[in-house]
Amino acid sequence: MENIQGKVQEELNNVSPEKKEEILANFSTFKSYLGDKVALGEKLGLGEEQLAKTAEKVAGYLANNEEPRNSEENLLQELWKSGDKDQQHALAHMLVNMVRK
Repeated sequence: MENIQGKVQEELNNVSPEKKEEILANFSTFKSYLGDKVALGEKLGLGEEQLAKTAEKVAGYLANNEEPRNSEENLLQELWKSGDKDQQHALAHMLVNMVRK
C-alpha cells in the first residue's frame, strides 16, 4: 500500500501544468479523469479501502495545492477543509463511488 501511495504522489507531482489545467478546468473532465484512475486501480486489484486512501491523497493534494476552477471543485475543497480525518476519509469513499463506471 505504501508503494501505491508513493506512486500516486509521484504522478501528482509529474502532471504538467497544461494537463492539470485541462483536468481541473471542467468538473465533468475531472470526474472522468478520476473515474479512469479508479477503474485502473480496480484492474490492478485495489480494494475499496485502498481506492479511498488513494482518493484521500489526491483530494488532500488538490485542497492544499490547487485553486478550485469551478463551483463544484470549490464545494469539494470547502467540504474537505472543514472535515476532520474521518470525515475526509468518508468523503474520499463518496468520491470513489461517484466516479465509478
